[in-house]
Amino acid sequence: MTAPLEKPDGPDFAEGIALADVPRQGILAGRVGDEAVLLFRSGDEWSAVGATCTHYGAPLAEGLVVGETIRCPWHHACFSLRTGAAIKAPAFDPLTRWKVEIEGERLFVRSKLEPTAHDRDISPSEVQRIVIIGGGAAGFAAAEMLRRLGYRGALTMLSEDTSPPCDRPNLSKDYLAGNAPEEWIPLKSDDYYRENEIDLRLGARVEAIDVSGRRVVTEDGTAFGFDKLLLATGAEPVRLRMPGFDAANVYTLRSLADARAIIAQAKGATRAAVIGASFIGLEAAAALRARGLEVHVVAPEPVPMAKILGAEIGSFVRQLHEAHGVTFHLERTANGFDGNILTLDDGNRLTVDMVIVGVGVKPRTTLASTAGIASENGVLVDEYLETAIEGIYAAGDIARYPRPGTDERVRVEHWVAAERQGQAAAANMLGRRTPFRDVPFFWSRHYDISILYVGETRGWDERRIDGSVFDKDCTVRFYEKGVMRAAASIGRAVENLKEELRLEQG
Repeated sequence: MTAPLEKPDGPDFAEGIALADVPRQGILAGRVGDEAVLLFRSGDEWSAVGATCTHYGAPLAEGLVVGETIRCPWHHACFSLRTGAAIKAPAFDPLTRWKVEIEGERLFVRSKLEPTAHDRDISPSEVQRIVIIGGGAAGFAAAEMLRRLGYRGALTMLSEDTSPPCDRPNLSKDYLAGNAPEEWIPLKSDDYYRENEIDLRLGARVEAIDVSGRRVVTEDGTAFGFDKLLLATGAEPVRLRMPGFDAANVYTLRSLADARAIIAQAKGATRAAVIGASFIGLEAAAALRARGLEVHVVAPEPVPMAKILGAEIGSFVRQLHEAHGVTFHLERTANGFDGNILTLDDGNRLTVDMVIVGVGVKPRTTLASTAGIASENGVLVDEYLETAIEGIYAAGDIARYPRPGTDERVRVEHWVAAERQGQAAAANMLGRRTPFRDVPFFWSRHYDISILYVGETRGWDERRIDGSVFDKDCTVRFYEKGVMRAAASIGRAVENLKEELRLEQG
């Protein structure tokens, strides 16, 4: 997460600008006093909205205008330039709206408009009880969208977590590194759930789904009836079953509680090992280096992340971490841990104070499959994210949905994708019947370098590099049988947005 920008550049719209200076189509970036503002013109119609993304504070003027929307250059949130509405996650809060006044041949923006409700065209009478199982990205995004769409019926979120829905990507980044205060981590305050009548039950483990009775039952025997149900149980970290990996100083990183425990252990530690060169594993390695720990990364592959990003970006990431003091033990696996010494398969022994295991996750489908909901490497859903059982939906890491334009099914383990699936499922539970066709997006940050990735590929057979990976200025495009399926960018944020649009357009 990043602090708000400094005083913005550009003309002060409060002092007025000549109409002739405004592009007939597109945006003009400026300010009203010390607040950044975007002026949007479409023909003879005008609007003005805040110019700072409500997700992490990115400058939207550096993003991409698509029709009457603008996309954030950092994490691909999308906003309406007319209403300021946050159309696509990871942003949820709308942009500030400003009043545009035309006086003769000059235009002025001097005052803010009152917030307005957006998209509230759903009749709440058709659905009276909605239950969401899961308090992660998809679950939260669904609850937020349901209320935004005007649904006023009973809304219950059952989460096994002991903390409210939080900004999980930050757990392995700035928060773990000590650069983000904990108050940045919750997605919303406790007041938000009360004010929006979202019955958030923390520490609530669902024991069973009674499909015929249209209810879910928690471990303590409490039953919750539903008209529509969303399964958003997410995924859980894969744990090592070898000797010693149940020790108290062995951690996985999935929840706020996990991050807090790692931080507490790191305060008295000097050396740490990370098992796995995954995105989370390497982000955790960077965060621990920021805390001054000596860090060793153990992974079976010869080049980190090469299977996903290719050898060039993988080699670049390795060198970046090595330049910051991380030691790699590649083409190696861990054989055991006695709480102090980590033994590798080549006999090498590393004395460490803590171990973080980041070797992937697996979808939590047991609840669904036990209830008779079809599951196969995820819960099977249609293009509307509905299971074969009417009124029961799935979103996020567990959802295995049709890959647009193909007869394949995919399951995507990305934060933004989970949020957008939650938003889509919410609309479809209320009868919109809108197919989910969003292009997956994720970002990974390593020290001062961000890697932006759009698309999804089950196994690319060709990659084409535009620019220089090692000069931190490139886009790598991934192809399957001549068709571009994904693109990864370093130092080219707008280009990555354009690749997202290209993939959306097929």
